[in-house]
Amino acid sequence: MKFAKVAQKLALWAGNPRTFLGAIILIFLWGLSGPYFHFDDTWQLIINTSTTIITFLMVFLIQNTQNRDTDILHLKIDELLRVTTEAQNAMLGLEALDLQQLEALRKQYRKLGEGETVSLEGNAVEEKGKQDLNEC
Repeated sequence: MKFAKVAQKLALWAGNPRTFLGAIILIFLWGLSGPYFHFDDTWQLIINTSTTIITFLMVFLIQNTQNRDTDILHLKIDELLRVTTEAQNAMLGLEALDLQQLEALRKQYRKLGEGETVSLEGNAVEEKGKQDLNEC
């Protein structure tokens, strides 16, 4: 996909400290040009229009990057679940569940965690019997 490659490169470019510095310099130059243009409406319109267009485009760019990162994260977690012998295999298909099913599963996990206490080192000290959630 050409869009994905372009979006990734633009996201890297936009997040670069040099790009941020360049934006600050442009705003500074725009501010210095105010007296030359007598701070008129056209002078203000230039910065307002520019920032609106850039913000509008950046929303889509950021959303694309977040979607990609989320997909990658899900794949990594799915792989960890797949290779972990004690993991609940039902967790690999959560994307197919609707909101009510996810909330019911969340309640089950809360109940599982209610009886556990954690030591200061982060180790579970007391644990109830594990429930098999592969039957969800």
